[in-house]
Amino acid sequence: MHASVFLRPSSVLALGSLLLTLSAPAAAQTPSETIERVKPAVVAVGTFQRTRSPQFQFSGTGFAVADGTYIVTNAHVLPPMLDPTKMEVSAILLPGKDRDQVQVREARQVAVDSTYDIALLKIDGAALPALKLRNSDNVREGQDVLFTGFPIGAVLGPFPATHRGIVSAITPIAIPQARAADLDAKMLRRLTQGSFPVFQLDATAYPGNSGSPVYDPLTGDVLGVVNMVLVKGTRESILSQPSGITYAVPSKYLQALIDKGR
Repeated sequence: MHASVFLRPSSVLALGSLLLTLSAPAAAQTPSETIERVKPAVVAVGTFQRTRSPQFQFSGTGFAVADGTYIVTNAHVLPPMLDPTKMEVSAILLPGKDRDQVQVREARQVAVDSTYDIALLKIDGAALPALKLRNSDNVREGQDVLFTGFPIGAVLGPFPATHRGIVSAITPIAIPQARAADLDAKMLRRLTQGSFPVFQLDATAYPGNSGSPVYDPLTGDVLGVVNMVLVKGTRESILSQPSGITYAVPSKYLQALIDKGR
């Protein structure tokens, strides 16, 4: 004889609710929610000198990674040299809701990889909300992406803007020139080191976007970092105006740099 188990109606409802909770898939984040979560990690990169005006001189974009005290940007965004006699330092600027809430922090260089044109900076003080890197080997053509940065930041101010696009191609950058006369020292060095794939995006980046994180619209995971300098000398040397195409260095090279700099 089998024993019968009776549940109170309230218990049945509670059990049903629990089963529905466990079986329901996690709600995906919307792109708008993702952008709001990513923006606090995105900073302006430049130099700071107390005796000049403006004190902060903007040069590009960066974003927090690892423990939130490391900033990734492009190597070409960093100043070629600083003026120690005038107490000039590398710095980041944290945007606020208005100009009165803007904060500047000194940032010291800890690692640079000129081959991939990426750099890692270290800041003191409270950690920023760090972005997570995703394995860029899994990125596919046609995939939706966002990138957030400071296009023409010196003019438009410390207000991050987001652009949307797709990965339109995954292509090598080291393309030999048609004529030997077009080969310069940088191109020869890059050809010697070998080509590597970059992401071609169907979205326009502007001066100031260099160093912007390229990320998944639903998770915020970083897939790459905006870079146009590496490619201008190869694919787009004949173009004098923005072409509506942006290039990004895959995130796997960023991870290697972070491991080296920490």
